[in-house]
Amino acid sequence: MSNRAVLEVIALDEEDAVAAQAGGADRLELVTDMAADGLTPSVAAFTAIKAAVDIPLRVMLRVTDGFAAGDIGVLVDKAHAMRAAGAEEFVLGFLDEDGHADLVAVERLVAEVNGCPWTFHRAIDRAVDRDVLRKHLADLPGLDTYLTAGSPDGVDAGMDVLLAEAGRSDLPGYEPQIMVGGGLRLDHLPRLRAAGIEAFHIGGAARPDGWDGPVGEAAVREWRVALDG
Repeated sequence: MSNRAVLEVIALDEEDAVAAQAGGADRLELVTDMAADGLTPSVAAFTAIKAAVDIPLRVMLRVTDGFAAGDIGVLVDKAHAMRAAGAEEFVLGFLDEDGHADLVAVERLVAEVNGCPWTFHRAIDRAVDRDVLRKHLADLPGLDTYLTAGSPDGVDAGMDVLLAEAGRSDLPGYEPQIMVGGGLRLDHLPRLRAAGIEAFHIGGAARPDGWDGPVGEAAVREWRVALDG
C-alpha cells in the first residue's frame, strides 16, 4: 500500500463517514459548522463516527471562524475531552495578528494532545511567510501533515507553490507530508502526482448536492479511482 495516495474526506456525521469509507477514503477530517470553515465537532458526534467506521479520524481543534486561536482555554478543554473520548489524531493551525504561526496556542494544544499525530491546516495559506512558519513549527512533536492549497485562493492559484514545496522534502520544516486541499479538482491530480504529492483532501467535491447534502459514496469513489489510476 506504500504507493497508494492518501484520500482524506471531510465528514460532519456518521452518514458522511460511512459513505466516505465505502467510497475509498483513507482518513476523515471531522468538523462541524462549515459556514465557519469547520469547527471542533461535539464529543457525541466523534463517538458516533468512531463507532461507525474503522479508518483514522482527524478531529478539528478550532472554536472560532478565521485563523486566530480565540479562547485557548476552551481549545485545550476540547482537546482534552476528545482525547478522553478516544481521539488519536487532530487538525489545528493558528496565526497571530502579524500573520506568523501562533506558537503559544499551537504549543499549548500540542502539549495537550501529547504526541498524537496532527495536521497544520490551511492557516499556512494565510501566513505572511510559509517558509518561516514551517521552520517555526519544525520541532513540534506529532506534526506530520500540512493541509494546503498553496494559496488562500485555492489550488489553481497555488499550484506553482505546491510544486515547488514538493521538491523541498529534504529541507528543515518540509518533512511533513503535503496534503493538497482547497478548490482541488480531479484535473489537478496529474501535475500534483507527477511532483510526488501523495495526499489529497476533499470537502465539497465529495458532496453532489453541496454542503446541504451528504457525502456521496460514488463521488468519493471517483476520486479513489482517479488516484489509483
